[in-house]
Amino acid sequence: MWCVAELDEAYIRKLEDVLELYEKPLDSAEPVVCVDEKAVSLHADVRPPQPATPGQVAKRDSEYQRCGTANVFCAVEPKAGRHYTRATPDRSAREFSQFLAELAFNYPKAKTIHLVLDNLNTHCRKSVVQYFGALAGNHLWDRFSVHYTPKHGSWLNQAEIEISLFSRQCLATRRIPTLARLRAEAGAWNHQINEAQTKINWQFTRKDARRSLRYRKYFSKRSKH
Repeated sequence: MWCVAELDEAYIRKLEDVLELYEKPLDSAEPVVCVDEKAVSLHADVRPPQPATPGQVAKRDSEYQRCGTANVFCAVEPKAGRHYTRATPDRSAREFSQFLAELAFNYPKAKTIHLVLDNLNTHCRKSVVQYFGALAGNHLWDRFSVHYTPKHGSWLNQAEIEISLFSRQCLATRRIPTLARLRAEAGAWNHQINEAQTKINWQFTRKDARRSLRYRKYFSKRSKH
């Protein structure tokens, strides 16, 4: 269960902005894409697992070897059922910038790409400009209309649901020893979920938020000033 932070003006403003975005109908000219990243621990088997045989269940030794960590960027266009997964060595500004370039490439005809992000320090124009340079970096960043979730409000990012799907359906309890293997597995899962056009049915609206978080009166009062 998520803990909601203090409902100050900044929190409410960003919450309403993101929820209003989710209420918009599907529009290919202005796609809504949610992005987040997940740290992945790489593990290798110390002893080869034993496959299942007639009358015998598969067996795996509890001992494993730690092989470092990696990162997976997960993005989803919830109403279209489009998914983007990229395994990287880390979540640095460099890797984030490359992932944004990949997203922009996949929407060549979009007037703007609405991008939902949390408040990680690399999620900004500065990261993209430093990596691609001023001209190309600003051009890439301007392809997006960025919508930040409130601080302590990452539950509003539908990419959290995407990460949950990826974790359960791709990673599960498997041991993945290398970044190359992680890239292959993530790519296969990405292809499969796109083939199925799996969508996210987000139903929490601004009306629901005002009722359950009890800020309607506060928000209405502040919006008059």
